[in-house]
Amino acid sequence: MTEFVTLEHGRIACDVAGDGPLVVLSHGMGTWRADFRHLVGPLVAAGYRVVNADMRGHGESSPDWPSVTGKAAISRTDVALDLLGVIRHFGGPAVIVGHSLSGGSATIAAAEAPDLVSAIVEINPFTLKYDLDFGAMFSIGRYRRGMLQLIGAQVLSSPRLWFRYLEGVAYPTVPADQDAYLAGLRELLGQPERWAEFMKTGKTTPADAHARVAEVRCPAMIVMGAEDPDYAHPEQAGRAVVEAMSPGLGKVVVVERGGHYPHAQFPDRVAALLIPFLDQHAARRTTGSVGH
Repeated sequence: MTEFVTLEHGRIACDVAGDGPLVVLSHGMGTWRADFRHLVGPLVAAGYRVVNADMRGHGESSPDWPSVTGKAAISRTDVALDLLGVIRHFGGPAVIVGHSLSGGSATIAAAEAPDLVSAIVEINPFTLKYDLDFGAMFSIGRYRRGMLQLIGAQVLSSPRLWFRYLEGVAYPTVPADQDAYLAGLRELLGQPERWAEFMKTGKTTPADAHARVAEVRCPAMIVMGAEDPDYAHPEQAGRAVVEAMSPGLGKVVVVERGGHYPHAQFPDRVAALLIPFLDQHAARRTTGSVGH
């Protein structure tokens, strides 16, 4: 069932399924909530209420939100505040599962409202400030191809390069329904206002999440695809996030053959990693919570 959560400056589209402790899924830049289409079912079957949310401006969420940065951008802080609004609507606390840009947003949300966030899962996150690894551009083919296509898509505002990234290096293996998924995404991003929203994600950096990662006080799990083209050394990048947190809070797990979207490639394997973590750390909704 799709619901629209009305916040101060717009609406967030959410698919809602299941019953039990609340888990909120948040996708990354330039895609939409269908990224998690194969993960929702296993989480619901494991006894969780799953809210799969479209990022502001993406999917079926409304466009043209004002940013906390004061410019035409979509920052990790913007998305974090939206996620907290969604959690309040459905009655928190919740575990946030954030992918890519939304991994950094999960960090900020946990730091901003620890009473609403019982744990975080960050999948191939952009949580820390980073520099392009020029050495790896020459020595690691997947990284070189990924960076050229990602940077080109943003700098040239090129849908062709974005879909070349998605159709090639981002998925070392593809889900059976990948063609249908990409066709739906092409239709969405073919709308000028939706493509413009995607371009806004490239106008911010992880600096806001980096500044708050040491404030996180809840358990965290970082899930990295071993063949993620966005990082020269994915496991090392995941460990850097954990090391920036207080000792003992975080752990890193690696999905072999996983690219930037391991939850779509291998949903059963990712669910098998997530569910024991959720069983340990997800909190029951508090009595009198706002929302459902």
